[in-house]
Amino acid sequence: MEIGITEILKILPHRYPFLLVDRILEVEEGKRVVGIKNVSFNEEFFQGHFPGNPVMPGVLIVEAMAQVGGVGLLASLPDRERKLIYMIGIDRCKFRRPVIPGDQLVIEVEMVSIKTRISKCRATAKVGGVLAAEAELLSTIIERP
Repeated sequence: MEIGITEILKILPHRYPFLLVDRILEVEEGKRVVGIKNVSFNEEFFQGHFPGNPVMPGVLIVEAMAQVGGVGLLASLPDRERKLIYMIGIDRCKFRRPVIPGDQLVIEVEMVSIKTRISKCRATAKVGGVLAAEAELLSTIIERP
């Protein structure tokens, strides 16, 4: 099942300039989700990271992976508009290659464990089939205030 930007905006609370997922390509409920982030030179962070050698900050790659995972977790909840997901941990994070303007990150998130309030997933971000980053992400689901 594909999820476009209009539906993503209904699932995630993030907005420009911090929405870092453009499309969800696949969702296997409770198992895995695959999404994309199109990396454009027009993004604000490239103004300072780094002039003359633009590189997407690693922390934003991790955030993009977390957002794809968040769509996968929230999409299946019937009351998702009343929930928020907070990242509570990052383990085994590695950056394998720089991500630059014009790249398309293909992010795959595999759910390792989903409990009532805590979830753990394994995420990878690839460009052209080549691993750019990977991490294990821990998150908690809470009621919106």
